[in-house]
Amino acid sequence: MTESKVETTARLAQWKIESLGSCSYRRSDPFRVGIWNWHLSIEKNRYLYIRLFPEPGRISKEQPPIATFVLRIFNVGVSRRPWTSPVYDKLLRSSEDFVWPIDSSFHGRFIIDVEFLDLKIATMNGGEACSIWPNEGAMQCQATKGALKCLSRMLDDGLHTDVTINTANGSVRAHRAVLAARSSVFESMFLHDLKEKESSIINIEDISVEACMALLSYIYGGIKHEDFWNHRIALLRAADKYDIGDLKESCEESLLEDIDSKNVLERLQEAWLYQLSRLKKSCLMYLFDFGKIYDVRDDLNMFFQHADRELMIEMIQEVLNVWRVG
Repeated sequence: MTESKVETTARLAQWKIESLGSCSYRRSDPFRVGIWNWHLSIEKNRYLYIRLFPEPGRISKEQPPIATFVLRIFNVGVSRRPWTSPVYDKLLRSSEDFVWPIDSSFHGRFIIDVEFLDLKIATMNGGEACSIWPNEGAMQCQATKGALKCLSRMLDDGLHTDVTINTANGSVRAHRAVLAARSSVFESMFLHDLKEKESSIINIEDISVEACMALLSYIYGGIKHEDFWNHRIALLRAADKYDIGDLKESCEESLLEDIDSKNVLERLQEAWLYQLSRLKKSCLMYLFDFGKIYDVRDDLNMFFQHADRELMIEMIQEVLNVWRVG
């Protein structure tokens, strides 16, 4: 074993130095912790200076580490407590980024420990740094991904399905337990002595088989963005009907993103029907605050023939408010 070699475990590195002697500076051999090679160095002057830094190279340049660590230094065979550094949390790119000065001298054989509490990869765009080591959040994320993959396979491959859903233009198979866990309405169907419980058949005649598959994909956690976007209105209706609150919120959020003169009246009607306050407010703002009511005047007659009376009153109040402000 040379005096420059550093012994490592998963998160601990230990450098044993026989003696500095007449040397004023010494640097360790590279040692690997995480995805980086590291160096420790020690410099003896008025103080003892200990540095920790990644080995220069492509990885440390493109994926610089943010290290959370603590250093300890102690003489071998001397029964005294080691000098322990504070817990540091540093972005380390070079030997100039960190130094620990110690106002003490160490003679004979001594040991420097560095314990890495966490290692993160710094992002180039200023986003949140990501730990390279599994933690509770990462393990939960991994478990969730695995569970969703299994649920998607259950739906796609029809594994042990036990209920049939008849739609306007076709049928699909699903699982009672999954439907009941995601919807209190489905749960009630299978819990009480309703025809769905006895026949294992659910009739949903106001939805297409394509939209129903999008609904099931959402329930099973594997919906694709394109399918969600293409069936937003149908999914909104189903979410309201079957009490799937998070889906209803997602649909409202999506419908807020592309309000224009071609769809604003339809969106306003949907907002009123399904009590989507943010969508209703945005539609009214688009029509009256931004003056787009003139762009849809040809469609207003048909809209008022089918609109709820209270909605029309609210629209008239918005007109009066705009006139007052004007």
